[in-house]
Amino acid sequence: MERAEGSARAATPRRYLMCPPTHFDVTYSINPWMDPGRLTSTQVAVGQWKRVHDTFVGLGHDVRLIEPLPDLPDMVFAANGATVVDGKVLVARFRHPQRADEAAAYLEWFRRDGRFEVGQAEYINEGEGDFLYVGGEILAGSGFRSDLRAHDEMREFFGRPVVSLTLVDPRWYHLDTALAVLDEGEVMYYPAAFSTESQGILAERFPDAILAEEADAAVFGLNALSDGLNVTLPEQAVGLAARLRERGYTPVGADLTELLKAGGSVKCCTLELRG
Repeated sequence: MERAEGSARAATPRRYLMCPPTHFDVTYSINPWMDPGRLTSTQVAVGQWKRVHDTFVGLGHDVRLIEPLPDLPDMVFAANGATVVDGKVLVARFRHPQRADEAAAYLEWFRRDGRFEVGQAEYINEGEGDFLYVGGEILAGSGFRSDLRAHDEMREFFGRPVVSLTLVDPRWYHLDTALAVLDEGEVMYYPAAFSTESQGILAERFPDAILAEEADAAVFGLNALSDGLNVTLPEQAVGLAARLRERGYTPVGADLTELLKAGGSVKCCTLELRG
């Protein structure tokens, strides 16, 4: 949808859930980015994560924290823990056993909070890693992690339309690594990460989307978070930053290169609490 001439973009305060990378490490490999033989630094990861956390707070967002648990180094990727729409929460069910126990931690957090209607997915469902809310509907990824049956489960649980999209390149194994929601009805994505059929669906739904080049997608430039004006994304994605400025957004650079060693960046670290 073309933005009306002269209309200004505006930031909307958001509520986010994040998890400090206190126990971050790469001790196993469940995506092409993870190499247990590669040196990692928990200290560097914590410092980089803290700067992103502080960026969100500085932009006026309400950031809440979940306690990280030992032996769950990927728990920092809070987006995978659940999907939250209209005050309802569907907690994840992870595909890989290395991450399975994260679901219980997120389930407990939401139940303890007490302000949400909480359920847990029956089928493999990796939260906002594969389910992105935009314009009143949910874009749903499959191909590597979340089960297609989870798309129907989402539709029933939230009572929202769900649009299925198929990922075809294992480097972009979650939907939120290949597509970012920018504003109501506006997205940016990397076409080659999707099947031909899904590319057609996206082109029809979002004819004015920003299309990323491979160089920006490969530094996880699409693993970004927007508040309607400010788009926090990896600072290495310089091409996308330029395109965002052209569209009236304010790109906010972040350095999460340490966490990228586990296959995650800005959006992976952040779960939006809607409603």
